[in-house]
Amino acid sequence: MIGWFSKNKNLILRVFGTALAILLIVLLIEREGWSEITSSLKEISLPVFALALLSLLVSRLFVILRWHALLRSGGVDIPFSRTAQLTLTGLFASNYLPTTIGGDVVRLGGAMRLGYDRAVCLASIAADRVIGLAGMFCAVPFGLIPAWKILGAATIQLSAMPPLVAKITDFIRRTLHSFSIWLKQPAALISSLLYTWGNMVFIFASLYILIEGLGEHVSYSLVAGIWSLAYFVTLIPISINGYGVQELSLTFLFSRVAGLTPAHSLAVAVLIRIIFLLASLPGAAFLPSVLAAISDPNANSRKGSS
Repeated sequence: MIGWFSKNKNLILRVFGTALAILLIVLLIEREGWSEITSSLKEISLPVFALALLSLLVSRLFVILRWHALLRSGGVDIPFSRTAQLTLTGLFASNYLPTTIGGDVVRLGGAMRLGYDRAVCLASIAADRVIGLAGMFCAVPFGLIPAWKILGAATIQLSAMPPLVAKITDFIRRTLHSFSIWLKQPAALISSLLYTWGNMVFIFASLYILIEGLGEHVSYSLVAGIWSLAYFVTLIPISINGYGVQELSLTFLFSRVAGLTPAHSLAVAVLIRIIFLLASLPGAAFLPSVLAAISDPNANSRKGSS
């Protein structure tokens, strides 16, 4: 029994963290009143929700373009359609499987079974993650500076948490070697970073649309900063896919820093989660073919026909 707990301690921690976060959300709803929360959710009209969803779908296109640029510049002769299928399937797996690593495994496994170079594909996925982190880090000051001014001591207390920045730095250090291919191709790195910023622009726009739909107003730059702060908080491995932790972080930051009501803040946090889940659903259409390619030992020989 002790051995089982030791082997599965990370999963146990994530399950416990997710359950605790969800419990805190329920307590928050109880405090604010279920009618307040449901009223806030009903304030979002269908056209507003559809526009926010469309914005996030556009952001997914930039995610595809970023990885495709890295693969092609790394010498992988992969069609854009295949990159799109693998990326969308990875996004689906990341949102519906109990770990964000699942999406990377699907992308790598699919690419390998289709006969593409394993080392380059693995390096491109690592580079894709680091560039995504670097892009999001650029927006952190837009949220950190206002949060520091408003929260003061509370922000200082957050710094006493396990050093997230150190973990991110260590992750970047361990994967820097993967950039050896692209350090000689700065144009590819720059284009990938631009695609990352394009992805971010439409994620922030989706949040901005939801907030405006509630009759509130928060500057676009502050929306960007708050999302980036919440994004890095969810990287702490204490919940499954950030469920609960992301919602709590966004609710806290939007209410305390942006001045939204707790009911509106929670409504935005819940709706953006739903929109992310819906935006990842197209990947389900490609999941059978990608899984078939992963399980088919003869898939390598058919690489050129894809």
